[in-house]
Amino acid sequence: MEKIIDENKQGDSLVLDQKKDNQRKLYIESYGCQMNFSDSEIVASILAKEGFNTTQQMEEADLVLVNTCSIREKAEQTVRKRLEHFNAVKRINPKMKVGVLGCMAERLKSKFLEEEKIVDMVVGPDAYKDLPNLVAEIDEGRDAVNVILSKEETYGDVAPVRLNSNGVSAFVSITRGCDNMCTFCVVPFTRGRERSRDPQSIIEEIGDLWNRGFKEVTLLGQNVDSYLWYGGGLKKDFEKASEMQKATAVNFAGLLDMAATAFPKMRFRFSTSNPQDMTLDVIEAMAKHKNICKYIHLPVQSGSNRILKAMNRLHTREEYFELIDNIRRILPECAISQDMIAGFPTETEEDHQDTLSLMEYVKYDFGFMFAYSERPGTLAARKLEDDVPEDIKKRRLTEIINMQQKHSLYRTQQHLGKVEEVLIEGPSKKSDAHWMGRNTQNTVVVFPKEHYKVGEFVNVKINDCTSATLLGEAVGYSENNA
Repeated sequence: MEKIIDENKQGDSLVLDQKKDNQRKLYIESYGCQMNFSDSEIVASILAKEGFNTTQQMEEADLVLVNTCSIREKAEQTVRKRLEHFNAVKRINPKMKVGVLGCMAERLKSKFLEEEKIVDMVVGPDAYKDLPNLVAEIDEGRDAVNVILSKEETYGDVAPVRLNSNGVSAFVSITRGCDNMCTFCVVPFTRGRERSRDPQSIIEEIGDLWNRGFKEVTLLGQNVDSYLWYGGGLKKDFEKASEMQKATAVNFAGLLDMAATAFPKMRFRFSTSNPQDMTLDVIEAMAKHKNICKYIHLPVQSGSNRILKAMNRLHTREEYFELIDNIRRILPECAISQDMIAGFPTETEEDHQDTLSLMEYVKYDFGFMFAYSERPGTLAARKLEDDVPEDIKKRRLTEIINMQQKHSLYRTQQHLGKVEEVLIEGPSKKSDAHWMGRNTQNTVVVFPKEHYKVGEFVNVKINDCTSATLLGEAVGYSENNA
């Protein structure tokens, strides 16, 4: 798995909330999308009520959980290696129990429990509230499994324990599942249909974060633009709703407006958008509020209309360009990033050139790029032969990455000489003498620490850059720091 910026790092257990009376220890590792990291915080909260505090030391844990991703084959291979390691430790500490959460849990439950016997517990993404019962089962020496997909569960009533937190930025889940049946994707099968969370519970969670000193929230969903609250239920059933429910429904643009208005000093981001579902009112809400960051992650996957159709992406190349043009018109300073797949079944050299020409048109700020890997159970795996040779996949991926690196440098160079607001998140990975934060476009900014502190909004003059990082010097606090 290759990408310009790797946000899918292994999670640890730096926790803000610990209960003094809890005697058992929980260790969680998270892989994959931001939603998995958010789900791990929900799991930690549920288990905290069952006597577990989280620990960063896996060897001392009573319960080890790995929150898994099935989106790429390499992600599954990584998780399997970790499970092998956990079981080696378990042989030394037989009281330790091992469980698998998330998308791999749903897809590989039989293999994990019955065939390979490498875990004690398997829990799907919609079954976390059943964890107290499942823990009781494994405490009694029995295997435990619940991977039933829900039509209602959003965990809106669970206050997450903030794992791996810098105390500055946090995730807030707003919707779960996906109705877009892209032929390459396992998410609809592992996370179920789209359903949205009550906006009032979202606002309350943001308020709690604000009161605890957090300065930035990322609103999360497999497809945030599909957010639609009309009193509960699946999005696909909205047409059956009453006229009153339809009249008072809240869509994603409405939720953005509600959150940004209620917390004018809180900075908001969101992820992930789907081109076919993003509407102009979302872009206009971003333009209306200064505290909604000017950054959109807008996966396209391919620049070829033929391949987009084979992927069941319900938009064309031309419709994507129209959306990009509207973003540039309404939000000229907006950064845009992409997901791109090289070597999808039947992809020709002409299709690949269409992808490169699309990238040249958009000139993305950064991207997440992959060679196609067949995922069992998807329509592509059932209906399409994985017929692009590996060497051609690798060559096309390299060309996509090289073009993205060129465009990333082009975009960072546009910031040179400007003074930009940066929220300080923590020390730079390369220098203890420097702070690291991000500007509204989600670009990393590094500058000397001086007297500034984590969680402060600082104006930084940009003096230099790489393709991924802006380098500068602070010139004072921003007006948002009050």
